Amino acid sequence: MDDFEERLPRPLTGLSNLDDLMGDGDTSGKPFKVFIGHNLGNRIFVFTIPMYEFFSLSEVANERGDDDDDSLVAQRPLDENHAHSLAVYILKGLVSSAIQWKERGKKPKLSILETFRDRLGKQSYLSLQPIVVNIRDCGPEGRSIVGERMVVNGVETAAYKIILQQKDILWVVDGQHRRYGMQKVFEFLDEVTRSRKYPKKKSLYPHLGEIELTSEEIQGWQVCMEVARSFCTVTIEGHLGLGIEEERQLFYDLNSLGKKVQAALALQFDSSNPVNQYIKEVLIDDGDIGLEIIDKDKIDWDDDKGEMTRKDLVAINAILFLNKTNIRQAKPLEVEEKEEIATRFWKTIIQIPGFGKSGAKATTVAGQPVVLKALAKLTYQFGFSRSADPEILEKFLNEILTIDFSHSNPMWRYYDLTESERQQFNLSNLSSYLPSETEGANRDLGKYDKNAGVMRFGAKHNDISPIIGDMIRWKLGLPNRNEEKES
Repeated sequence: MDDFEERLPRPLTGLSNLDDLMGDGDTSGKPFKVFIGHNLGNRIFVFTIPMYEFFSLSEVANERGDDDDDSLVAQRPLDENHAHSLAVYILKGLVSSAIQWKERGKKPKLSILETFRDRLGKQSYLSLQPIVVNIRDCGPEGRSIVGERMVVNGVETAAYKIILQQKDILWVVDGQHRRYGMQKVFEFLDEVTRSRKYPKKKSLYPHLGEIELTSEEIQGWQVCMEVARSFCTVTIEGHLGLGIEEERQLFYDLNSLGKKVQAALALQFDSSNPVNQYIKEVLIDDGDIGLEIIDKDKIDWDDDKGEMTRKDLVAINAILFLNKTNIRQAKPLEVEEKEEIATRFWKTIIQIPGFGKSGAKATTVAGQPVVLKALAKLTYQFGFSRSADPEILEKFLNEILTIDFSHSNPMWRYYDLTESERQQFNLSNLSSYLPSETEGANRDLGKYDKNAGVMRFGAKHNDISPIIGDMIRWKLGLPNRNEEKES
């Protein structure tokens, strides 16, 4: 039998007055139902508590005191951006919890909760991993904590009821960003229900400039706070009586021994990101486009069946929707409002001769991701940037297919041509659209293989794609980027 049971409280006897009662220890303790486990031989408590209660009972040891003493610090510095992303995720989870709470309790439906969910972004499943904490002052393996095995209908269960005092702080070992994300959520909910206005900056909820809350919105956010205090729980793995060195070791082990998920697998599995959803629903599953996707990082030209890697497809769409190199900050509303133009872009791309067919890379330069990134960036600039112009966007999308995307087009190897060759191919005035050759920046776009008749662009896409975009601007008579800079 676990020796924990040897320390269970006994009935108090012989107490004759109030002083005796008050002198029998801290009476502010609170009961918790826990399971006792042994993680690699070390006793732990595993239990669940409402999210708001966990936040109230816990602390993070990552702040230095006034004397600059770091002897109790057991955490890395806080990453504000990571915490903000987690806060958005947690808010999404509370909205989902509120909807489930209403359904399971057969309570009247509140339609604004579904509006909240749609704007925050739907996803197939939401969950927070267990938070690892240490109760520092309870003695080794929790020897000072009292409790008793729970009995239901006269039958002993596997659970215990323990008593935690106010001094028994849950020191977070793994989960400080989740805890800070909770704090940001509670601050957001408190602010919007108190002021009846959405924050103008760094709001967790995309409110489209609708600052004033309606009475239904206030009610919806109040329900979210209510479920955070009751229905929505977090799972705690509580370690007992660890010293600072042990706590630091546990933190290191938890955060360094795990293997990071491969990028391709993460992109394949993540259905929460709206760009990923668009790729799956429109670019892969939709028969009108139906791109063939593989989860390799690169495609061998000799084994090219016209597929695209998921990594490249995500990178191209990151530029198309966000003008960024990744999709981490994508918001459902901003993706939704750009979908029509994005879909038109892709429906044009698949009409480029040879694109998506077997041997596409050797047939057309559009089979190389860097060219599609250049086209995506032009679409963003003409369609969504501050200098967006619907007429220019229309001209660009209508005339993409007039461009010669063959490998033999001398425009792609402009920097390798002599001046007489540039004149021969009518490329002389292209220089006015391109960055100056005297600036010292990278002008090595790639190499043209005369024997194979293919132009292989280089790997430095951030340097190469803007220049390809300039070439396309020149070819279609679109605004000159150099002149835009001067103005």
